Amino acid sequence: MPPEAFTRSVLLRWLKERRRFVWALLVDADGSSPLDPGAMMLIADNLELEGTLTGGCVEGALVEEARQVLAGAPPHLSSFGFSDELAGQVGLMCGGNVTVLLSEPSERDAATLVATLTAIESGRPTALAVKVDEPDAGSCLALIGTSLVGSLGDNQVLSASVARDLPGMLELGHAKLRRYGLDGTQLGDGAGVFIQSFLQPPRLIIFGATDFSASTASLAHELGYTVTICDPRKPFAASERYSSVATVVEQWPDVYLNGLSLGPRDAVLVFTHDPKFDEPAVRAAVATDVGYIGALGSRRTAAERERRLRAAGLTEGQLARVISPCGHDIGAGTPAETALSILAEIIAQRHHRSGGSLSGASGPIRARAEDVPATRSLKRSAANAQATAE
Repeated sequence: MPPEAFTRSVLLRWLKERRRFVWALLVDADGSSPLDPGAMMLIADNLELEGTLTGGCVEGALVEEARQVLAGAPPHLSSFGFSDELAGQVGLMCGGNVTVLLSEPSERDAATLVATLTAIESGRPTALAVKVDEPDAGSCLALIGTSLVGSLGDNQVLSASVARDLPGMLELGHAKLRRYGLDGTQLGDGAGVFIQSFLQPPRLIIFGATDFSASTASLAHELGYTVTICDPRKPFAASERYSSVATVVEQWPDVYLNGLSLGPRDAVLVFTHDPKFDEPAVRAAVATDVGYIGALGSRRTAAERERRLRAAGLTEGQLARVISPCGHDIGAGTPAETALSILAEIIAQRHHRSGGSLSGASGPIRARAEDVPATRSLKRSAANAQATAE
């Protein structure tokens, strides 16, 4: 489970247990920042901690501020920057500026957060809006599927304005601090609202139950992918090492992919090393909108596969979508190292990066959320989530 998902699970548990704690939410970051807006840290009244916002730069200072909130101070924003004296004292040396909301969830907002977190865990497309300024700082409004839950305090005009923006933000998959007028209008700078989208997890479909599949599925699971291993050969697919990290499907590749909706955040890997399996898998994959198609094998295997696929009628454009041999050139020699090289390539392509050494490159190190290709439409996401739930 990715660290951010684990922190959300702890937040849900603490809310259900009615524990007293402060929710520290990273709502804005300018310049270099270890984590994106939306990162959270939880500080309980017994000083139990979970999560991180900056990887250790300002967490100590936030604990002290959280104690003040728990002692009765109002929810508030705190900013830390590279040039600030306090930032230097607490170790914010990455050169960026971060803004954090610290609040103790009210009973009304706790109910909204429970509904939101439950929806996220079930894979439903969800957008959460949090008011960051007084009055009503920390109040929450959520779009779960197509339903609204909660409100941004007593300002119904503001809630209505934000509600109109939530479907578009969910469609884009962004996390952003937006400003509204004091009267709730969509133009202004009086009321700050942080909006975060939670999309369905990206899917990774691996064809072929092999050692490489097990290693890749395990690492992809830790990276937040929903993993499926598909192999029509029951003896190959029966091992628990597959079912412990992935959904195992005993079906022919083209039959499984037929009608399956895949988008730019998803990936398909072909690991069967057998033309009667991997070629139907590739032909079916290029008929989808999947963002990454990779096939394992030697350069000779890749060349022979391409020749057969071209003879079978695949166009040059379709063949260009197939990365084979897949993976970054890191000298991988084991299934685990191969999994690392392939998933690194998938992530690099998803963020439009070359995958080269950081020390030899320039520009921002971390990809921004808005640089990631948009997911499938909200209507399709909601429909898929409902179908999964049913």
